[in-house]
Amino acid sequence: MSLSIRDLPSPNQDDRPATTPIDLLVLHYTGMPTAAEAIARLRDPAARVSAHYVVEEDGAIWRLVPEERRAWHAGVSFWRGHVALNDRSIGIEIVNPGHAHGYRDFPVLQLAAVCDLALAVLGRHPIPARNVLAHSDIAPDRKEDPGERFDWAALAANGVGLWPADVADLGTAASVRDTAALRDVRAALAAIGYRVAPEGALDPPLAAVLRAFQRHWRPEAVTGQADAGTLARLLAVMRLAVAADRGR
Repeated sequence: MSLSIRDLPSPNQDDRPATTPIDLLVLHYTGMPTAAEAIARLRDPAARVSAHYVVEEDGAIWRLVPEERRAWHAGVSFWRGHVALNDRSIGIEIVNPGHAHGYRDFPVLQLAAVCDLALAVLGRHPIPARNVLAHSDIAPDRKEDPGERFDWAALAANGVGLWPADVADLGTAASVRDTAALRDVRAALAAIGYRVAPEGALDPPLAAVLRAFQRHWRPEAVTGQADAGTLARLLAVMRLAVAADRGR
């Protein structure tokens, strides 16, 4: 695979911890009106944010930070027991104005470039499929990106990430609210990798995690509710994640 990648270095980078593996790939959207504004911010020392790559809507790819260096894209974050995820992740920013500036579909050329770039990254680092993530997965209380319009299913079909195939759409009825039943919902989310309390009602923190899960794996219904369709998808993703671990 030969990718055309142009370098546009950002000063917002530093050394990774020497003994920490690179085992996560985190996808973002830029969330700014234009690509130029987003790239300028990612290269502004005062902003103190960056990513390893930016993928424009026409499929052009910019490298801002070398993969062996730590980019500053994840912020306060958690996945599968780990925090400070900048230490162990590659970050890809995908140009899209985001929910605040006219969120729109991701063009086909852009999605193809993201897929090719992600496959190249996966070829260089031991990143399991269950660790190909949205920014909203690792920071569900404060992030929405890359959001429900991003085509995670197509990425997974090409070998990037997980997608549960052939799960019946059971609709948005019968949302679970009983605390005892929600214990299983919380346990499934935790088994996938999210940070959730083991007990409790359908409170705002749990609703935020459910919305993050839905944006990634049930984009047709981003409600924050543990409805029948979400539960079916949740159990399917959990089974995939557990099976992937056992198969390593």
